[in-house]
Amino acid sequence: MNKTEPRKKHFRDRRDGWYLKDIDSMHVIMPYVMPHRAANEAVVGEVFDISAVNDFINKKNAQNPEFKYTWFHVICAALAKVLVLRPKMNYFISGYRMYERKNIEIAFTVKRKFEDNSEETLAKFIFDRNGSSPVEQVHSFVQDVVTRVRVHNKTVGITNQFNFYQVLPRPLFRFFVWCLKCLEYFGIYPKSMAKDDPCYCSVYITNLGSIKLNADYHHLFEWGNNSFFVVIGEKKRLPFFNEDGSYEMKDTIKLALTIDERIADGYYYAKSIKLLKYLLVHPELLELDAATGVDYDK
Repeated sequence: MNKTEPRKKHFRDRRDGWYLKDIDSMHVIMPYVMPHRAANEAVVGEVFDISAVNDFINKKNAQNPEFKYTWFHVICAALAKVLVLRPKMNYFISGYRMYERKNIEIAFTVKRKFEDNSEETLAKFIFDRNGSSPVEQVHSFVQDVVTRVRVHNKTVGITNQFNFYQVLPRPLFRFFVWCLKCLEYFGIYPKSMAKDDPCYCSVYITNLGSIKLNADYHHLFEWGNNSFFVVIGEKKRLPFFNEDGSYEMKDTIKLALTIDERIADGYYYAKSIKLLKYLLVHPELLELDAATGVDYDK
């Protein structure tokens, strides 16, 4: 088990992050010499075999749940599990300092209807790292959001606040945003806004495959403190070759992962992606408690 250990308080801690005081000098200096998140993007595109995921969701849906399971739920759950077991993926840099985010927060966009003029709403939830099955946690939250947005026509997340601020005159709006950036620098960005702002999250996921679109990259935002962005592409059947030259056609998903390279090194990212790939080949592991370890590094 990988339960969260109690943390000794530090005067530089933020409401949303623990200050990392024991990091090496290179990672202390990097935010000063390379201060912009969008200029420090490490971009990885990986094709994942989701044959096992298909079998997994078919078995789950054979039980006739009211809200069907999809590969989006499984991918989100796998990413959440990676954040539990690979904590550096949940680091962020703000005010030239590095922090570990206290919660695992997952954000994504929900489109009310698949129409040109349909509204998009932004959703975010806190994943319980010491809680039950990751796939059940994700499934329950997505069901709640989709029901509110598409069935009851309600607005969720920070969208209501955006609707209020958009009417401000431009000079006042610029001043307001400048004030928010100053508050963020000192780690006192308003909790009422941060709790729903998807740019304050562990991983921001966009499911472009649901609109039949592929993309190999999405930038990180300078706003907020998110260090990890994932684009889910369209499901495709592709050949997987064996050592003897024969091949099998398998269902695949391409994930484009953009990570702030200042929070860890390439070796750490490589092992994290290896864990993600292992979980998608063994999705039954996502039915175990979130903190249960995985022997993936064989």
